[in-house]
Amino acid sequence: MLLAAGRGERMRPLTDHTPKPLLPVAGKPLIVWHLERLAAAGFRHVVINHAHLGEQIPAALGDGAAWGMHLHYSPEPPGALETAGGIARALPLLGPEPFLVINGDIFCDWDPATARALRLQDRLAHLVLVDNPAHHPDGDFTLTAGRVGNAAAGRLTFAGIGIYAPALFAGLNPNQPAKLAPILRAAAAAGRVSGERHAGRWVDVGTPARLSQLDRDLRLAMGAAT
Repeated sequence: MLLAAGRGERMRPLTDHTPKPLLPVAGKPLIVWHLERLAAAGFRHVVINHAHLGEQIPAALGDGAAWGMHLHYSPEPPGALETAGGIARALPLLGPEPFLVINGDIFCDWDPATARALRLQDRLAHLVLVDNPAHHPDGDFTLTAGRVGNAAAGRLTFAGIGIYAPALFAGLNPNQPAKLAPILRAAAAAGRVSGERHAGRWVDVGTPARLSQLDRDLRLAMGAAT
């Protein structure tokens, strides 16, 4: 699942007329970078939720045939349903097995094929964590021997990439907003969240300045590769 329902307030005025996942980065929409990486990793069914200017997303991406996959859309009401609420609403499209969820407004070179080989077993979630960026110095979770915790010291930042068991969202109303962080914290406190640290490229594309910097970095990288 790709999360694409956010309003993108910090990205205004760019998001006044364009959903944040469709903003161009190095010649293609940000969400297309995700789709290409997922397709290369062997994913064939991807759910995308949308709300703000949401009709533009299926209009731009179509049915997924361009990437050899099937895209399924989960529309949300105006204002959206927050992360956990959006996932709960999309559960009928995601099926009974654990599934990968990626924030549509990040850029990351983590290999999604990792998720295909992962087995949650008794866990409810597996999170990808990264070193804390300058704009989020306090981090979100600790990581000790592969287990995610809630201690105040030594935290890493949640990358917006997770593998979740459907049971993590049991009891949520699919028509009510719900935040993901409290649900993850409760599961971590119960010892049911594992994690990994990704040391590669990760960008929270949350502001016009970070979008422009990512665009420049990728264009330089693409030029160096040719």
